[in-house]
Amino acid sequence: MAAAAKMQMYLALWLVVGLASFCGTEASRERLLQGTQPPLYVRMADTALQIWNSSGPGKEQWNYERGVLLYGIQEVWKRTNDAKYLEFVQNRTDAFLEPDGSIPTYKMADYNLDNIRSGTILLFLWKLTGETKYKEAADLLREQLKSHPRTEEGGFWHKQIYPYQMWLDGLFMAEPFYAEYAKLFDEPDDFDDIVLQFKLMEEHARDPETGLLYHGYDESRQMAWADPETGTSPSFWGRSVGWYFMGLVDTLDFFPKNHPERDALIGILQRLAEAVAKVQDPQSAVWWEVLDQGGREGNYLESSASCMFVYAYAKAVKKGFISGSTYKGVYETGFAGIQTQFVQDRPDGGVDLNSTVSVGGLGGDPYRNGTYEYYLSEAVVTNDAKGVGPFLLASLYLLR
Repeated sequence: MAAAAKMQMYLALWLVVGLASFCGTEASRERLLQGTQPPLYVRMADTALQIWNSSGPGKEQWNYERGVLLYGIQEVWKRTNDAKYLEFVQNRTDAFLEPDGSIPTYKMADYNLDNIRSGTILLFLWKLTGETKYKEAADLLREQLKSHPRTEEGGFWHKQIYPYQMWLDGLFMAEPFYAEYAKLFDEPDDFDDIVLQFKLMEEHARDPETGLLYHGYDESRQMAWADPETGTSPSFWGRSVGWYFMGLVDTLDFFPKNHPERDALIGILQRLAEAVAKVQDPQSAVWWEVLDQGGREGNYLESSASCMFVYAYAKAVKKGFISGSTYKGVYETGFAGIQTQFVQDRPDGGVDLNSTVSVGGLGGDPYRNGTYEYYLSEAVVTNDAKGVGPFLLASLYLLR
């Protein structure tokens, strides 16, 4: 389809979705009327503060879910300058740190890329406050990457317990922190390694027919879920592709403009943007749990991936990495669809985010085989940190 025709289609869909929302409940109409309520990112952030006021999201230990949520709250503070959001980010981070910067619930020996995610929060707080404990904690995470096990080609294993496996998730968990740390502390050689991670993932996980990336890749081909020829898992899981997409746009924030591989990174982003746009649901304007199986029995529209895609598209367009004339309609209709499909008003003035898959993985015990049926077997929940954080990021980009 020509770019102009595609743009017209997306704009028409945006109008349809927007009008449908406007003509719905009174609460839906209020969401669309500028100035009648606080912005959606404020209402969602306030809900998050209520839910997680006394505990971090997920288990009471150092974990990526907490980092994803705090990233969103951090960005809301930057927009609003409301001290309660900064206090929340700092308090929920301090709860896991000792005065010397050690993290009692973090174990480097696990070699888990998920544990790197919250490193960006540590760097944010260190830059803001100058407190040494945040720098010491960030240094600890950086040390993990120095000895983290790798594939034969140099790709980080997703976890020590998943040898020779690279997952899309890991590119968001580790690379933005890795890139920001390299920029802050003048470690330019690290950018070569960062590009390598994205290139290896695309080389091995990208499907040449659809352009989408499979959730995981097993270099050893030993896992039951791995294709014996390609090593890839069998399905295009929405949130895993969302992690990878966000990892690209956030890593580029810190990537040197004169680096010889910067264009290669942008090229990966452009190819991914093209592929993900093709599986945007034309009726709802959001995305399915299993991306290429829209309408198949059991599949459902999923909120966390949809929020991740909207954020990544909006940021990539505004940064000039992809064409606004081609993709502005994708994220505008997508955000309208998110409001219609997933956002529900609360009596207290906040909002809930529905239809987030609780988890998704490969291998482990019980064994997760990466099939269509597996991804649909996981619980679907409301106000999961992995959805709320990306929703805040998307809202901040769309509601300026």
